[in-house]
Amino acid sequence: MGEIVKLKLSEKSCELPFKAGETFIELAEKAGIEESCGVLVDGELVDLRDCPVGGEEIEFVDYEDEAGKHVYWHTASHVLAHAMKYYMDGDLKLAIGPATGEGFYYDFELPRTLSESELERLEAIIKQIIQRDISIERYSCSKAEATAKFKENSASYKLELLDDIEGEPTFYRQADFEDLCSGPHLLSTGQLGVVKLTKLAGAYWRGDENGPMLQRVYGIAFKTEEELDLYEERLAEAKKRDHRKLGQELDLFQVDDSVGPGLIIWHPRGAEIRQTIEDHWRRRHRAEGYRTVMTPHLAQEELWKISGHLDHYEENMFPRMELDDTNYRVKPMNCPFHMKIFNSQTRSYRDLPLRYAELGTVYRYEKSGVLHGLLRVRGFTQDDAHIFCQPEQLEGELISLLEFTTEMLATFGFNDYEIFVSTRPDDYVGTEDRWELATESLKKALETAGLDYKIDPGEGVYYGPKIDLKIRDSLDREWQCSTIQVDFNIPERFDVAYVDNDGEEKRPIMIHRALFGSLERFFGCLVEHYGGAFPPWLAPTPIWILPIDSANQEYAQKVADKFAEAGINSRIEPATDSLGKRLRLAITQKIPYAVIVGSDEEESGKIELRTYGETSSNSLELEIAVEKISQIIADRAPIKPV
Repeated sequence: MGEIVKLKLSEKSCELPFKAGETFIELAEKAGIEESCGVLVDGELVDLRDCPVGGEEIEFVDYEDEAGKHVYWHTASHVLAHAMKYYMDGDLKLAIGPATGEGFYYDFELPRTLSESELERLEAIIKQIIQRDISIERYSCSKAEATAKFKENSASYKLELLDDIEGEPTFYRQADFEDLCSGPHLLSTGQLGVVKLTKLAGAYWRGDENGPMLQRVYGIAFKTEEELDLYEERLAEAKKRDHRKLGQELDLFQVDDSVGPGLIIWHPRGAEIRQTIEDHWRRRHRAEGYRTVMTPHLAQEELWKISGHLDHYEENMFPRMELDDTNYRVKPMNCPFHMKIFNSQTRSYRDLPLRYAELGTVYRYEKSGVLHGLLRVRGFTQDDAHIFCQPEQLEGELISLLEFTTEMLATFGFNDYEIFVSTRPDDYVGTEDRWELATESLKKALETAGLDYKIDPGEGVYYGPKIDLKIRDSLDREWQCSTIQVDFNIPERFDVAYVDNDGEEKRPIMIHRALFGSLERFFGCLVEHYGGAFPPWLAPTPIWILPIDSANQEYAQKVADKFAEAGINSRIEPATDSLGKRLRLAITQKIPYAVIVGSDEEESGKIELRTYGETSSNSLELEIAVEKISQIIADRAPIKPV
């Protein structure tokens, strides 16, 4: 038992003495920390009501910290449940109410269906609970006492949750409301600033389609009204940028339930953008020493038994189909095929590192309730790659891979991201030595690349540790795209080996990586990041040419030919409508550049160029305009005036 903790501050660390029985609340006061809602103890979030043991590293967190937001939002979910109890006059059953990455929700069994119009009334009750500044108390009791309490109140969902708890259950109480919860929570309701309820949804209890359907209320909490105003502005902008809405308006893709939910039909404009993305991907992978492969869309079921997918992933796989008395499955992953390619001949240490890359379409049986445009689908294309290397090559491969990943993301306008290293879970394959080597190699590679990262303890996949990059878009939202994983499992299962310089067979280390994740999800992210106004290099038709009247059609064709000679796709919008109407259509379709040509331009050999987002046009010589736009496209730059 120690009497010192190491207090981590923004710029330095110091040792902080404490007495037995002191809580983190008292330690915060001793350290002069005025605002805190929780504490990280050796990286794990705990309640301020807890007591230090001694010797640990602690860091107090507030709303500005990600961990602090979790405490705020978790507390807000309890305040919502408290308000719902008042609103329904106690006629309800509580299920669960966790914090999420974007706020919180609470699931209820209610005597009637709520409507969106009732959310404001619930918010008013929540506001009263916050203004009352009710102290939030924590207590524990025996399982027997908790069971009796829940049975008396017919709290069937809480009784089920109680079965999963080891030891004494914990409750949090505020006035006449209490809830089973492990916390952590704020010290009083008054610490919450403002709560906004955002939407209603249905949710099966514990995600089981055969279980009861509950009503879910989503919300978010902020410290100030100003932060809420900013959030609502971003929410309104996000609705404008919704890729499903823009996908229809810009004629990019469709999802047709008569074809199949979660299956994407790409229209010409969307397919052209996707082709540009794929062409760039292929060029860069060839330059980085990858060998492109192509593999089937289905395989015999035995392959998925060997890979372990039938044991660990069958619920996400489509049902088997029988062909020629043999069972087949459509592929959920590309990995096993790449193992087959590696094993197709004897490999030497001289062949390593060996890099296989594939734009491979896979199929996963996602539940219909979670399908969402391009972001959650049942058929998607992974920009997949597997790198086979010797242990001493691992760190170097990871460093170059990180450089490759960040460069590719930057090309598409993503320069801001958070990086996480996920470490060994409780259930894992491989030896601890290999896990240690792989995890340290991931950390060293990030440090060598000058990239900050956070540790996500125990969140590695069972076959190896990983790096996840979460990019931030123009609305400051996070998207999970790139992942780099070290896989100990599949090489073992497929007996993948190379002959080392000592003549002995050795198992290579395999890196599994995806830079975009899936092209569908990445495309949806791009649509929302740019609000549909793609940079000229990605836009399927970066230029519309608008002749003022039909007499200028011939010059318009000459202008189109000049752009075509430079490799730039353009489209002539003939003078069948007024110039103003055609110009508005170009703006609606978010065309990077509208070229206006009339008799004056024809005589002078010039054009009038209107850039998307600008209210006026520039008069330019045709040759200069072609040269400047060509350079913008070559630079893969965003839309900018010429």
